[in-house]
Amino acid sequence: MRKSFLVVLAALLGTPAASLAGAQEDFRVLEVFGWVERVKLLDGKLSVKAKLDTGAATSSLDASNIERFKRGGRSWVRFLVTDPATGETLEIEKPVVRNVRIIRHDDESQRRPVVKLDVCFGPFLREVEFSLVDRSNFIYPVLLGRNALENFALVDAGATFLNYPSCDRAAPGDARSGDP
Repeated sequence: MRKSFLVVLAALLGTPAASLAGAQEDFRVLEVFGWVERVKLLDGKLSVKAKLDTGAATSSLDASNIERFKRGGRSWVRFLVTDPATGETLEIEKPVVRNVRIIRHDDESQRRPVVKLDVCFGPFLREVEFSLVDRSNFIYPVLLGRNALENFALVDAGATFLNYPSCDRAAPGDARSGDP
């Protein structure tokens, strides 16, 4: 389902969309997503449910056995990701982009490594920064925050599974693969 910001704005203002058509070049086309969507990671090897959370800036990924190490003078991290559907465990190694300090309400702050991974959701293939953390006590192994969603996504808080991952792997990192 694709809606233009112009149509949404027209509906909010109670104005016919045609009367705003001249200003259309000033508006982006934004895809509407539910608050839970299926996403694909690791070149399609992992398909999981993700919570889209506009209250969180950074995205996070359920990871275990997180081990930091040095390679070529740079900080790297090795971690395990488990496919909830099959139970298959994948070992991943990625350079650490940065570290984030998460302040938790009921506990001490936590320092987490952040890595970049390509994620496919709906027609979009994006390179997203994920903080690595044990999310095994959460329903969804992936949380997509504002930084992953900005400039192309609207989240419908009353809907789920509005889009299926359908990315063209030929364009990694592109904001919109397959669309002009």
